[in-house]
Amino acid sequence: MVVLGLGRFGKSLALELMNQGTEVLGLDASESVVQKLAHRLTHAAVVDTTDEESLRQLSVDEYDRAVVGIGSDLEASLLTASALINLNVPNIWAKAISHSHAKILTQIGVHHVVRPEHDMGKRVAHVVRGRMIDYIEFDDEFAMVKTSPPSFTLGRPLAETTIRSKFGVTVVAIKRPGEGFTYATADTILSPGDTIIVSGKVRDAERFAEQT
Repeated sequence: MVVLGLGRFGKSLALELMNQGTEVLGLDASESVVQKLAHRLTHAAVVDTTDEESLRQLSVDEYDRAVVGIGSDLEASLLTASALINLNVPNIWAKAISHSHAKILTQIGVHHVVRPEHDMGKRVAHVVRGRMIDYIEFDDEFAMVKTSPPSFTLGRPLAETTIRSKFGVTVVAIKRPGEGFTYATADTILSPGDTIIVSGKVRDAERFAEQT
């Protein structure tokens, strides 16, 4: 994996990938930044990430995955992404700091665009305003919500609770106090103190999590 741009986002991503056992080539235009991370990454190099030939000399074109972690410098972000596209890197991710930035990255051919601050803001907003413990939204308006079971679901098998027919969501996992998560079945009976994960359309999941 190649991570281009080792600011806060790129650094965090690169180090987490290393923790998970993925070899990482980290690239940044700042010598001081690279020096601080050189001993923590598989390889690190000081390079102008917008220069296609420099990237080729570092064999970036031989990698199958690359992440552009540059956000605040729009020109550098777009030129770096363009260089990776010209090098035919099969899977390119890029950080965007705005809707227009994301749109341009998509238009020039970036395969996956992420907006960390925006996505985290939406996630936290859902958590702080309701009964959700955690919330993950996917691109197709689908979400998974970690929450406590509403009172009407307690003490009887899930198949008898009408959760799916009434709210359009499915309970996919359950966690008892002091235990780990396990898959939920039609025969699962929810109790006070349980934590559940439900999946469904965003509005359906939100509506279900608001029940008491």
